[in-house]
Amino acid sequence: MNNVISFKETPTLRGDRVLLRPLGPSDTDALFATMDDEELRRLTGTHTNFTREQVERYCNTREGHGDRLDFAVLDPDTEQLVGELAIMDLSPENRGCAFRIGIHASATGRGMGTEATQLVLAHLFAIGVHRVSLEVFDFNPRARHVYEKVGFVHEGTLRHALRWDNEWIDAHVMSILAPH
Repeated sequence: MNNVISFKETPTLRGDRVLLRPLGPSDTDALFATMDDEELRRLTGTHTNFTREQVERYCNTREGHGDRLDFAVLDPDTEQLVGELAIMDLSPENRGCAFRIGIHASATGRGMGTEATQLVLAHLFAIGVHRVSLEVFDFNPRARHVYEKVGFVHEGTLRHALRWDNEWIDAHVMSILAPH
């Protein structure tokens, strides 16, 4: 196995419940529309109100990063964007990276987040990633359950990591290791 890991190309990954393809310029309007989902904003701790121009700039610059993968999460039947998934903070020397996903409220409860996570983990482990980490906020037990179901392990708690609606919210650090 090659010891140098790079994310130069974002693959397309297909499952029964979800299609993951590289996030790009054509996703600007759909991604911008998902940002009106107050529940998604809360669950991801997103305080920023992004402009369409900011989202367009983001979508236009996702290709060709060697240190991250950005996926559009699509319903495979309609090919409608239902969320976004990012693999970031690649540490090639340590064969580790971080994971983040946001699924629009209209698409939750259908197993799309679970399958998207499984597809990405299988890809990452196949190319040599050893450790994938994430943070999940205390008020998102549904996501934490999904992460535990696919094999993530709780490593610790970042106390009062987020201030939301005048309350302090803890963030739980979780990780999964490649199978031996």
